[in-house]
Amino acid sequence: MNEEAGGGGADRPPRDAERVARAIDRRAATDAEAKALASSVRIRILRLTLSEALTNREIAEAVGLNPATALHHVRMLVDTGFLEAQEVRRGRRGAREIPYLATGKSWYLDLGDEVTNPMIEAFAAEFAAAPSEERTMSRMAAMLTPEEVGEFRQRLEDLLEDFRSRNSADRSDGAELREWAVFVAMHPSARSSVPGHRLGASDGEQPPTQ
Repeated sequence: MNEEAGGGGADRPPRDAERVARAIDRRAATDAEAKALASSVRIRILRLTLSEALTNREIAEAVGLNPATALHHVRMLVDTGFLEAQEVRRGRRGAREIPYLATGKSWYLDLGDEVTNPMIEAFAAEFAAAPSEERTMSRMAAMLTPEEVGEFRQRLEDLLEDFRSRNSADRSDGAELREWAVFVAMHPSARSSVPGHRLGASDGEQPPTQ
């Protein structure tokens, strides 16, 4: 799941039809596209501009870069279609500034393994910067059959898609909205399977942490 933007509403197509449509539309990333997202900084920029257009100055301040370095990353994302320039606006002291908004393009690309480490690094940086009292983390291990693995992944995807579809700044219910970041990863254990191993047994993993 390479998602950087989302939307939806009451008139969105059924989830199964939407998933099929995405699978059909998804294509392999070009070398330039893969290179553009092979950076934790650029992935963080896409997350920052997910629902709010930011200028290069605002992006630089958010990720802790000088404006010239930030502009290099912004230009690469614009050139590959991941960021889109918005209407020029007046910034500090009346200076003309260009805000940028993420296009959501990465959702329709198969990016392979090149972005795995940058994605993890980007999330780790964002997680570390979040207020400790508002962070939640959990880790588990479980002995599962191949069928259960498939079911687990499908249920996770359905849950993420359910809440992603509510990600709309145009909601009319008057609810107070705040963006929250979620990172999900799943992999087979490096240890060989042991018949009769206790389901969900602890291997030093931490319980849910606030």
